[in-house]
Parts: sequence; C-alpha cells; structure tokens
Amino acid sequence: MLLPYNIGIRLYFIVIYLVSFFNKKAKLWIKGRKNCQFIHFTDSIWFHFASLGEFEQGRPVLERLKQLYPDNKIVITFFSPSGFEVRKNTPLADAVYYLPLDTAANARAFINVINPKFAVFTKYEYWYHFFNETHRKGIPIYVVSGIFRPGQVFFKWYGGLHRKILRLVKYFFVQDAASEQLLHGLGISNVIVSGDTRFDRVWANALQPKDIPAVSDFKNGHKVFIAGSTWPQDEKLIAALVTEYADLKFIIAPHEISEEKIKQLLDMLPPDSAIRYSQLTTHNSQLTTQTFIIDNIGMLSSLYQYGDIAYIGGGFGAGIHNTLEAAAFGLPVIFGTNYDKFKEAKDLINLEAGFSISNADELTSITGKLINNEPFYTAVSIKIKDYVKEHTGATKTIVDHIYSV
Repeated sequence: MLLPYNIGIRLYFIVIYLVSFFNKKAKLWIKGRKNCQFIHFTDSIWFHFASLGEFEQGRPVLERLKQLYPDNKIVITFFSPSGFEVRKNTPLADAVYYLPLDTAANARAFINVINPKFAVFTKYEYWYHFFNETHRKGIPIYVVSGIFRPGQVFFKWYGGLHRKILRLVKYFFVQDAASEQLLHGLGISNVIVSGDTRFDRVWANALQPKDIPAVSDFKNGHKVFIAGSTWPQDEKLIAALVTEYADLKFIIAPHEISEEKIKQLLDMLPPDSAIRYSQLTTHNSQLTTQTFIIDNIGMLSSLYQYGDIAYIGGGFGAGIHNTLEAAAFGLPVIFGTNYDKFKEAKDLINLEAGFSISNADELTSITGKLINNEPFYTAVSIKIKDYVKEHTGATKTIVDHIYSV
C-alpha cells in the first residue's frame, strides 16, 4: 500500500508543477518549496497547519505552548500558499516554511534539522512519511481539533495505510463524541473529546477586536450586512439584496481579491454604489456609499464587530467558511446549502441562530425578518453568542494534557 501512496505523492507534485505555469497559487506552492534552506534547531516545537483557517484554529494552542516552553524554538509549516503567504512573518514563530513534499528522504532531512520535542497538527492532514519519521524517533505527534466522518478514507476498506498513519499519533483531541466513536471503532483509544479550539480563538478576538476607524465611519449609525469570504455565486445573491434594501449598508470581503475578481463584483452592484477599502484616503468623503468592498486579507475577523447580520460564503461550492468569527460577536449567520461537513453550522441551524438559504428570495426573506423584527433579532443574537461562549475551553484541555506528559 505504501508504493501507490508514494507514486500518488509524486504524481500530485507533477500535476501542481504543470498547473503552476498558468495558476498563481500553484506557482507559489512550487516556488516556496524550491531550494528552501531550513534553520538548524537543537530543540523546537513543530506546528503544522494546512492553511490560514487551520492556523487561526490552532493559534490558541500555539500561543499557550509558546509561553509554557520559552526555551524551545517554534517552527510552523503550511501546506497551502494561502496560509504561508499571509503568516510567513508571524512573530509567534522562529521559522515558517512550506511543508516539504511527503517523501521518506524529505521527512528525515526536515526532522533532523528542526529536532522537534513534539509536533502539533491542527484538524487534519496526515502525511505518512512525516508521521512515521517522528514516531520512529520517539517524537510525539498530537492532533488538535480533529474531526472525523464515516466517509473519510480511514474508514474505507482500502484505507489500510491511512489507518496506519492514525496509529502513529500520540493523542487525538477531537471536536465531538462522534469522532471519538469512529476512532474507537478502529481500535484507537488515545482520544479525548476536547472541543474545537476555534471557539477559544474567536471568543478572544471578540473580546478585544482591532479597531478599524474607516469602517466605523462607514457604519455611522446604520445597520450593516457583512458578507465574508464570498464567491461569485454568493455575490450575485448579495448584489440583489443591495438593490432590495437601500437603507441597509453592506460590507463585502471576497474570498479572492484579484483585480479581475474585484471588477466582476463591482459590475454586479449598482453603479457608483461601492468603494474599495484600498481607495480610501484620510480625506475621503465617499463613505456615504452603500457598499464597502474589502480588497485585502486579514481584516475580516475584526470587521464583524461593526455588523448586524453576517453572510458566510462558500455554501454553493466546496463548503462554507468560518461562521464562528461572526457568531462570537452575536451576529446571526446566513449561508448557502453546502454545510453538512460543518458541525457548528448544523448546531446553529438547530438553535435557529443560523440560516441556510438556496436562492435570492430566501436571502431577502430572512434578512427582512432579522432587520424588521427586533425581538426576533435579539433572541437570535443572544443564542448565537451564548453558543460560542459555552463551547470555549478546548485549548486548556489540550495544553494541560500535553504539558503534563
């Protein structure tokens, strides 16, 4: 089973290499791994994140362990450019790298250079050679905020190698009891239901959000509808809403912020109704416009403090983005139909604090109910904020266990 895995890894590299000639993200993926020089450490702690979302999810654990192990260097690896390019200069780490391709030689070389005391992987990403090499050298690997579903390869008849990878993990800290039961079904008992560290991260952010004066000026007493991490199909629905609710202000933070994507979004909106964040000046008087487009990365988690309703993008594609950042501020959240893989989205729907829509009419209807029915809005806001607060605490459970070993 290892031979097909090794062949698959190399084929994956070849495909990304070919795609890199016309895809910016693939080009960064290849370039970031080319001739990378790793710094030698005698004793480090290694954190791996698939992308930016997993970094934010695992960040509370990273920050706390950094405090508890002040003499250890912090090494961070990312699989995706969307994580590396945004956080490559984070002060939380002594070194930030792209994760090398998962081969036996790369795993040996990398582990021998950084010499981790232990490794922490957030949510998912199970790489055979990296896990096997750390295990062979007696280096514990912890998986935090893990989530498992019956449809994953670990639980298929052909998933023998992937089940072997799971058995190389020192401890799993999973989000829910269902994940624990699935692992128990494989004979894996080194599992703790700790919850999801994202709740700790978004709650801490909501308590001390970063001020954004331009957005405060834009709000200026109005109700604000914030659409975060949107894709074109989301934006078509929101554009219709902009026309429907002339008294409501909108902030749209697209998932992709290339010039081409921003222009496509502007073309959907009424003429002269929107301004980009990058166009603002200290004397800008155009904040009277109805729509504010955020054409940079890193602001969204703080934007929600100025909102009244949140729309979370991705629900008409691969899956919705982070609902919890908005929920921590008490904003009712609306999203598309593809949310089945997201426990918190299902929880919020069951609480009637989150709302799934499939078309523009449904979006218009729920938005109208939220902005025109104050008792209903207040009840939803309280429920969603309480939900986030009640689910905090995963970081303490995880860190207390790791530090006690």
